[in-house]
Amino acid sequence: MKTYSTKASDIERKWHVIDASGKVLGRLATQVASLLMGKHKPIFSRNLDTGDFVVIINADKVRVTGKKAEQKLYYRHSGYPGGLKSISLERMMQTHPTRVIEHAVKGMLPHNRLGASMMKKLRVYAGESHPHLAQTGASSKGAEN
Repeated sequence: MKTYSTKASDIERKWHVIDASGKVLGRLATQVASLLMGKHKPIFSRNLDTGDFVVIINADKVRVTGKKAEQKLYYRHSGYPGGLKSISLERMMQTHPTRVIEHAVKGMLPHNRLGASMMKKLRVYAGESHPHLAQTGASSKGAEN
Protein backbone atom coordinates (compact mmCIF):
# COMPACT_ATOMS: atom_id res chain seq x y z
CA MET A 1 0.00 0.00 0.00
CA LYS A 2 1.35 3.41 -0.95
CA THR A 3 1.35 6.48 1.24
CA TYR A 4 -1.20 9.07 0.18
CA SER A 5 0.23 12.50 -0.57
CA THR A 6 -2.13 15.45 -0.99
CA LYS A 7 -1.78 17.36 -4.26
CA ALA A 8 -2.91 20.91 -4.98
CA SER A 9 -5.52 19.56 -7.41
CA ASP A 10 -7.15 17.52 -4.59
CA ILE A 11 -7.91 20.59 -2.46
CA GLU A 12 -11.55 21.67 -2.50
CA ARG A 13 -12.30 24.91 -0.68
CA LYS A 14 -15.65 25.67 0.95
CA TRP A 15 -16.99 28.83 2.59
CA HIS A 16 -17.99 28.93 6.27
CA VAL A 17 -19.95 31.77 7.86
CA ILE A 18 -19.55 32.00 11.63
CA ASP A 19 -21.61 34.29 13.84
CA ALA A 20 -19.37 35.54 16.65
CA SER A 21 -22.12 37.11 18.77
CA GLY A 22 -21.91 35.82 22.34
CA LYS A 23 -18.97 33.48 21.65
CA VAL A 24 -15.79 33.50 23.72
CA LEU A 25 -12.85 34.97 21.77
CA GLY A 26 -10.29 32.17 22.31
CA ARG A 27 -12.70 29.32 21.60
CA LEU A 28 -13.91 31.03 18.45
CA ALA A 29 -10.31 31.65 17.31
CA THR A 30 -9.33 27.98 17.71
CA GLN A 31 -12.36 26.87 15.69
CA VAL A 32 -11.56 29.37 12.92
CA ALA A 33 -7.83 28.50 12.88
CA SER A 34 -8.70 24.82 12.49
CA LEU A 35 -10.97 25.60 9.51
CA LEU A 36 -8.33 27.84 7.89
CA MET A 37 -5.64 25.16 8.24
CA GLY A 38 -7.92 22.38 6.97
CA LYS A 39 -7.54 20.15 10.04
CA HIS A 40 -11.19 19.07 9.71
CA LYS A 41 -10.46 17.40 6.35
CA PRO A 42 -9.08 13.88 5.84
CA ILE A 43 -6.62 15.26 3.24
CA PHE A 44 -4.96 17.58 5.80
CA SER A 45 -1.27 18.05 5.22
CA ARG A 46 1.03 20.29 7.26
CA ASN A 47 3.03 21.45 4.25
CA LEU A 48 0.00 22.51 2.15
CA ASP A 49 -2.77 25.04 2.63
CA THR A 50 -5.77 22.68 2.55
CA GLY A 51 -8.12 24.96 4.51
CA ASP A 52 -11.40 26.66 3.70
CA PHE A 53 -12.53 30.27 3.50
CA VAL A 54 -14.04 31.66 6.72
CA VAL A 55 -16.31 34.70 7.08
CA ILE A 56 -16.92 35.97 10.62
CA ILE A 57 -19.84 38.32 11.26
CA ASN A 58 -20.77 40.27 14.41
CA ALA A 59 -17.14 40.60 15.54
CA ASP A 60 -18.16 43.50 17.79
CA LYS A 61 -20.33 41.14 19.89
CA VAL A 62 -17.58 38.67 20.81
CA ARG A 63 -17.01 38.28 24.56
CA VAL A 64 -14.08 37.53 26.83
CA THR A 65 -13.96 35.98 30.29
CA GLY A 66 -12.51 37.36 33.49
CA LYS A 67 -10.87 40.79 33.55
CA LYS A 68 -9.30 40.46 30.08
CA ALA A 69 -11.23 43.46 28.75
CA GLU A 70 -9.31 45.81 31.06
CA GLN A 71 -6.05 43.86 31.56
CA LYS A 72 -5.21 42.38 28.13
CA LEU A 73 -2.92 44.67 26.13
CA TYR A 74 -1.97 44.73 22.46
CA TYR A 75 1.48 46.13 21.71
CA ARG A 76 2.98 47.70 18.60
CA HIS A 77 6.28 49.48 17.96
CA SER A 78 6.98 52.33 15.56
CA GLY A 79 10.61 51.34 15.10
CA TYR A 80 11.87 54.49 16.80
CA PRO A 81 13.38 54.68 20.30
CA GLY A 82 10.58 54.88 22.85
CA GLY A 83 8.05 53.98 20.17
CA LEU A 84 6.30 51.15 22.06
CA LYS A 85 2.55 51.73 22.20
CA SER A 86 -0.10 49.65 23.90
CA ILE A 87 -3.88 49.51 23.73
CA SER A 88 -6.27 47.55 25.95
CA LEU A 89 -8.73 44.98 24.62
CA GLU A 90 -11.63 47.14 25.76
CA ARG A 91 -10.38 50.14 23.73
CA MET A 92 -9.56 47.93 20.72
CA MET A 93 -13.11 46.54 20.72
CA GLN A 94 -14.46 50.12 20.58
CA THR A 95 -12.18 51.28 17.75
CA HIS A 96 -11.35 48.17 15.65
CA PRO A 97 -13.36 45.09 16.75
CA THR A 98 -12.28 43.07 13.69
CA ARG A 99 -8.58 43.31 14.59
CA VAL A 100 -9.18 41.52 17.90
CA ILE A 101 -10.35 38.35 16.16
CA GLU A 102 -7.73 38.64 13.40
CA HIS A 103 -4.96 38.94 16.02
CA ALA A 104 -6.24 35.94 17.99
CA VAL A 105 -6.52 33.73 14.90
CA LYS A 106 -3.14 34.82 13.50
CA GLY A 107 -1.45 33.70 16.71
CA MET A 108 -2.88 30.19 16.26
CA LEU A 109 -1.69 29.73 12.67
CA PRO A 110 1.84 28.82 11.53
CA HIS A 111 4.22 31.78 11.71
CA ASN A 112 5.57 31.51 8.17
CA ARG A 113 4.51 32.04 4.53
CA LEU A 114 2.00 29.22 4.79
CA GLY A 115 0.29 30.94 7.73
CA ALA A 116 0.19 34.20 5.79
CA SER A 117 -1.61 32.49 2.91
CA MET A 118 -4.08 30.99 5.40
CA MET A 119 -4.81 34.42 6.87
CA LYS A 120 -5.79 35.69 3.42
CA LYS A 121 -8.77 33.31 3.50
CA LEU A 122 -10.19 34.99 6.64
CA ARG A 123 -12.76 37.79 6.38
CA VAL A 124 -13.98 39.50 9.56
CA TYR A 125 -16.88 41.98 9.71
CA ALA A 126 -18.09 43.96 12.72
CA GLY A 127 -21.74 43.94 11.68
CA GLU A 128 -24.31 41.46 10.45
CA SER A 129 -23.87 42.02 6.71
CA HIS A 130 -21.02 40.87 4.48
CA PRO A 131 -20.41 40.96 0.70
CA HIS A 132 -19.74 37.19 0.38
CA LEU A 133 -23.34 36.00 0.04
CA ALA A 134 -22.80 34.47 -3.41
CA GLN A 135 -19.93 32.26 -2.22
CA THR A 136 -21.78 30.96 0.84
CA GLY A 137 -24.76 29.92 -1.27
CA ALA A 138 -22.54 27.94 -3.63
CA SER A 139 -21.00 25.69 -0.99
CA SER A 140 -22.65 22.62 0.45
CA LYS A 141 -23.46 23.18 4.11
CA GLY A 142 -22.18 26.77 3.73
CA ALA A 143 -23.04 28.17 7.15
CA GLU A 144 -21.57 26.92 10.41
CA ASN A 145 -22.35 28.23 13.86
